Amino acid sequence: MRDRRERFVSLAEARTAKALNAIRLLGNLSNRTNYDYTDADVSQIVRALETEIRTMKLRFTEASAGKERAFRLES
Repeated sequence: MRDRRERFVSLAEARTAKALNAIRLLGNLSNRTNYDYTDADVSQIVRALETEIRTMKLRFTEASAGKERAFRLES
């Protein structure tokens, strides 16, 4: 039992750190000197992240597994 807990803690810490870093990297895209984007682009990114956070929360509270979705900006 303890081994499963240790594995969970190790993976949760590593994956959370990777997710937080990926979000910080997305934030770097806000530099208008280097990138051109619309408010609609930003809304789509934020909506996709919020949806995935909701899905993750549900997976921790329900036994059902969520579907993975690839993110694509709509042109």
